[in-house]
Amino acid sequence: FTNQQDEKKKIIKEVTVPEIISVQELAKRMAEKSSDVMKALMKNGVMVTINQNIDADTAEIIAGEFGHKVKRVDDFELEEDLKKKEVDDKKDLVERAPIVTIMGHVDHGKTTLLDAFRSSSVVSKEHGGITQHIGAYRIMSKSKKFITFFDTPGHEAFTAMRARGAKVTDIVILVVAADDGVKETTIEAINHAKAANVPIIVCINKIDLNESNPQNVKNQLMEHEIISEEMGGKNLFVEVSAKSKTNLEKLEEAILLQAEILNLKANPSKKASGIIVESKVQQGKGSTATVLIQEGSLKIGDIFVAGPSYGKVRAMNDDLGKKIIEAKPSVPVEIIGITGVPVAGDEFNVVEHETKAKEIASYRLQRSKIRQTEPLTKESLEKQLSEKSNKKIKELGLILKSDVQGSLEAIINGIEKFKNDEIKIKIVHKGVGEINQSDVALAVASELSLIHI
Repeated sequence: FTNQQDEKKKIIKEVTVPEIISVQELAKRMAEKSSDVMKALMKNGVMVTINQNIDADTAEIIAGEFGHKVKRVDDFELEEDLKKKEVDDKKDLVERAPIVTIMGHVDHGKTTLLDAFRSSSVVSKEHGGITQHIGAYRIMSKSKKFITFFDTPGHEAFTAMRARGAKVTDIVILVVAADDGVKETTIEAINHAKAANVPIIVCINKIDLNESNPQNVKNQLMEHEIISEEMGGKNLFVEVSAKSKTNLEKLEEAILLQAEILNLKANPSKKASGIIVESKVQQGKGSTATVLIQEGSLKIGDIFVAGPSYGKVRAMNDDLGKKIIEAKPSVPVEIIGITGVPVAGDEFNVVEHETKAKEIASYRLQRSKIRQTEPLTKESLEKQLSEKSNKKIKELGLILKSDVQGSLEAIINGIEKFKNDEIKIKIVHKGVGEINQSDVALAVASELSLIHI
């Protein structure tokens, strides 16, 4: 009699099953005990723990045994929905602050320039100085306009984020010391910025030193197609001294002028999307992440997905450590309420409900595990060429590294003579020495061929 009552009470559900689902989540969706689901799996020869994942086919068999109907969901489609861009109405678009990255050779004054900007900012004076550093911050210029600085340790990080599909920077400031000139790292920074197709503003620093020679820097940069407007080029040049804060206003003006040319606009009225700048686990706070909002507005309580992580915004701080309830485009914020630790460059998207966020995050996590176990294969240059031709791409980008300069020059001369009607070869970066992480990052981000001779 009791069994008959239980059967009457049992509700047949339509269970949504993604490609990969944990045993616990499946039990929850079917409103069944986890132990019963595990027993059913064991009967079918599948030995798993409560937190382990099973595939959709197995989940469908188990759900059928419990008498439930199954509705398959394609996680890839869910992710594709995130990538679909809404067409913005022109009247919804508003001007946004430019996002700027400072790059250049070590000891040429990048950090000093950043500190000079921070201390001279109208905002930092109003709020009594910057209290915490979250990987990106905003300053207000004398003309009461905001500029967002994206603080990276160098061009490797800049390109690593591009390799993850993140288009973060609007403008690159290339810092070159007036007394030292163009160095190998400066050339690499130029190549990385060019590959990202980002306008470059040259900041000639340390003009207060007796040994400074700004004209020499201009002449050296001409070899790398970075030419000032006064010499018939398209790059803005500003001579500054970060230490004595000379001409900082001129650099601010140059950034805002370049931003005006780019006509940077975004729609703050839709669901927020952006990029993870950095993430960490903090004592008392748990996982925190810095997000640079690119479109829409992020609010307290929004449910989001970021790479293989998801969560609900419980609290938000701006770059000054001040609690805020909403973040608009080009605003960097630190958020609390995230499960897991996303990686810099992961896309950040607000979604309708937690189930969707969970499914996308789970799919991404599983996909990354599969990728890690896949063997790496070395593709030949011929295959690369044929693939480029099949895609109707008429340009093959190369990064060349050689053990000696003489060999490099000979190879470049040979490549430049190579002519083909279907494909054009472009040398994006060249150098002497072993292949390093920076070269690999640039090759991955720009889909280039990396050759070491």
